Amino acid sequence: MSKHITEATRSVEQEFLAIIREYERIIYKVCYLYARPNAPLNDLYQDVVLNLWKAYPKFRKECKVSTWIYRIALNTCISFLRKDKHAPEIVTLTPEMNERKEGYDPVHEMLKRLYSMINQLGQLDKSIILLYLEEKSYEEIAEITGLSVTNVATKLNRIKNKLRKMKKEG
Repeated sequence: MSKHITEATRSVEQEFLAIIREYERIIYKVCYLYARPNAPLNDLYQDVVLNLWKAYPKFRKECKVSTWIYRIALNTCISFLRKDKHAPEIVTLTPEMNERKEGYDPVHEMLKRLYSMINQLGQLDKSIILLYLEEKSYEEIAEITGLSVTNVATKLNRIKNKLRKMKKEG
């Protein structure tokens, strides 16, 4: 009997690892958007994967796997930041790689600026624009965030206007 349980467990583990490999880019993208000195990218990534693993047995496949992953990744990152809000900020004493002038890449600079502006948004707005940039439909964004499709459309319009305003001011 224990051999059967071991084989079943191994099968579930392999299935889970295949999902993580397939959606690794999405997980890193969400974590990147929420990463801070007190919430390093790798720590957030590990927390998300751990929470996905804990939730995997309860995943009933009633929604897309990507929707389930986004929901858990966003909630994990937001919770991580809430818990860590009162911790002192870590300041690195080494020069940042981004500050080096070697090999200027205008596209990289533009994306860096965009993510910088997105980081100034509130948690929900940040989540919505991230999903929009991932080319999720309004329906998928609504399902992941728990908002209505109409509310998603309204919020997206406002977020885009905020970003345009930030770009003009910056």
